[in-house]
Amino acid sequence: MTATNDRDDTLVVSVDQLCQHLSAIAPLRLAESWDNVGLLVGDRNRHAGRVMTCLTLTPAVVDEAVTEKVDLIIAHHPMPFKPLARITSDSITGGMLLQLIQAGVAVYSAHTAFDSAANGINQDWAERLELHEIRPLIDPTADLASAPTATFEVKDGAAGRYGLWDPPSSFGELTRRAADVCSADNVRRIGSPDKAITRVAIACGSGGSFLSAAKRKGCDAMVTGEATFHTCLEAESLGIGLILVGHYQSERFAMDRLAKTLSREFPALVVWASDQESDPIECLNGLRANGDENR
Repeated sequence: MTATNDRDDTLVVSVDQLCQHLSAIAPLRLAESWDNVGLLVGDRNRHAGRVMTCLTLTPAVVDEAVTEKVDLIIAHHPMPFKPLARITSDSITGGMLLQLIQAGVAVYSAHTAFDSAANGINQDWAERLELHEIRPLIDPTADLASAPTATFEVKDGAAGRYGLWDPPSSFGELTRRAADVCSADNVRRIGSPDKAITRVAIACGSGGSFLSAAKRKGCDAMVTGEATFHTCLEAESLGIGLILVGHYQSERFAMDRLAKTLSREFPALVVWASDQESDPIECLNGLRANGDENR
């Protein structure tokens, strides 16, 4: 476990205080209607001296939380995500929930609210790519949609982001920049590396549903985590360069950042991003026996 500070037991805050703070960072009203966000497991009144962030709850992450006596896990992806008829060890999800409940570990998730927040993941992406005139990819209100570009600021949050890639450069250069932002080693792209890029869309995670919005906003390229094969074909047909950095890579860095932010704002807490979490997808090279690219 790599904690960012030492615990001061005299200043431990409650789970509810942290929930309120997290909802100020990522207002839950910004979440998609299908999402499950907020405090999902646990007692609001319990103290939370040890906090861990992660992208997704897995058996390894849950084991880490129990071993390290974590009070609150802040997971980007909700668990449970869908309503459960029963919580038993007969399923992986049920088993993890039982383990967390028995150990007194609370779980909070902001998910799509954090994606869309004014200082959330998509905004972070746009700023790290050094885009200019950053705006929502999908406007939350007619007022935002009609706001002059020069005076617009993302205040309340909105879905996705887009902005100007200035000075304009090639799709190949944008791909390299996107890989650097999230330290991705297995980036895939749809489109010619020589394509000129002036306007870029951002949609972390599985962002294929944002492709039509990117087209409407006049974007030449979109950066996302993953997309279906048919979405890739659609991007090719629309003439929009599509960069797939990986779902894990497109969001995990934000949970590292969140742990550091909470550590600064709550000095009494021991806060860290999970040491046991990793991308389940492994990039394999050189598997072909004869190396014949024409086969």
